[in-house]
Amino acid sequence: MSYVYAFLFCGFVCLIAQLILDNTKLTPGHVTSLFVVIGAFLDVFGIYDKIVLYAGAGALIPITSFGHLLVHGAMDMAHDLGVLGLAYGVFNLTSAGISIAIIMAFILALIFRPKH
Repeated sequence: MSYVYAFLFCGFVCLIAQLILDNTKLTPGHVTSLFVVIGAFLDVFGIYDKIVLYAGAGALIPITSFGHLLVHGAMDMAHDLGVLGLAYGVFNLTSAGISIAIIMAFILALIFRPKH
């Protein structure tokens, strides 16, 4: 049943994104930023953790989980290290994802010819 919940949550996120793109003048960059902020907002109130319990990986794959991880890491480290933990915690949980995105972008730029 967890596969169904994961599929439904990811499908719901994609549906909302497509509706926003089709019915507004927002660009994909705007929608991506909006979803990161929504994920962060849901994590502040503890809602995103409950979604992760039901949807599992379906809630950890979409871009909304990036906002969730940013806030979640910052809040956890802030409890341990205070204000300094805010800056440290943001990169603690997201560093692997950010690093692989940079490395893959570099490799793909070497393979394909990016337009100027």
